Amino acid sequence: MTSEDLFSANEKNIESKAKYEAFLQSHPKGHFMQSPQWAQVKSFWKNEVVTVEDEDGRIKGSISLLIRKIPILPFTMMYAPRGPVCDSHDAQTLKELLEKCKRLAKKYRSYALKMDPDIEIEDRQFEQIVKDLGFKVSRGLENYEGIQPRFVFRLDLRGKTEDELLMDFHHKVRYNIRLAERKGVVVKVGGREEVAAFYEMIVETGVRDNFVVRSKEYYEKVFDCLAPEHLRVFIAYHDDKPIAGTIAILYGNKCWYLYGASRNEHRNLMPNYLLQWNMIRWALESGVDIYDFRGVPGDGDENNPMYGLYKFKVGFKGKFVEFVGMLDYVFNPFVNFLAEKCITAFREFRRKVYKRK
Repeated sequence: MTSEDLFSANEKNIESKAKYEAFLQSHPKGHFMQSPQWAQVKSFWKNEVVTVEDEDGRIKGSISLLIRKIPILPFTMMYAPRGPVCDSHDAQTLKELLEKCKRLAKKYRSYALKMDPDIEIEDRQFEQIVKDLGFKVSRGLENYEGIQPRFVFRLDLRGKTEDELLMDFHHKVRYNIRLAERKGVVVKVGGREEVAAFYEMIVETGVRDNFVVRSKEYYEKVFDCLAPEHLRVFIAYHDDKPIAGTIAILYGNKCWYLYGASRNEHRNLMPNYLLQWNMIRWALESGVDIYDFRGVPGDGDENNPMYGLYKFKVGFKGKFVEFVGMLDYVFNPFVNFLAEKCITAFREFRRKVYKRK
């Protein structure tokens, strides 16, 4: 097994890693969560990268695996966030990638491989290929219950100018962008020191909107691993005070809105609209094809508790995208059953603890 076939993100094979990253950034299905930089963010997981090459030694498919031991039992789980990266209809490459993952599963005593690929639900050919390979395809629920969001909005930037994009937005979005500017909101790109201000705001947002917030060290680590080439922190100020912030990642042919936060005060100044516009402008200036607003609920029903998020993002007139879902390849059915029960119980426990706090 050569280094071109398999290597870890921490391995000192610079040539192989550079070759892999060049493939990832040039492939239309490349994703920052499959990158060596994201593996460094997730350093509490073991990372292995699997590749398949053509006759000329060029990579034609890859999977970056995050591998983590489960509590109590001597087994691990493999997870490939937004993997694999390859031609979604290349059954042979997908089969070869799976066979290499199976070899790794024996090495790490993995009970299952989970993937949530950047493949739209309309791609029925891909779904049939992975089912034929033995994967179970799960759609999941309608909001944010999965590991990664199954529903997103994506804005196609190809061939567009700033003026054309603005005119495509809902008139209320344009109004709110201009309102923020008129009211004196100023957006600046921050450095590592601004991560602290962003963290204070996301804690406030988490309490307000009832979601779990990671530690300040986590956001600093994301910055350290991906900035300045792939990441920017955008902070909105009013009277020189931070009132909202976002973190965006640019990788390959896409830019993602990763995290957002705002103070309870000054939300009437619409800083989040101006922040989105600044991130979209960065994506446009960088020449990427797609701006990804990330997760939204799976339905636009006004009674959905996440309808506000849906309404905010839909105004930018992106395409509503539903991904194929979670793919599970089970190596050990009994351990998989036990692990899934434990994971569900842990997530419910964590939600209850967070609500009490």
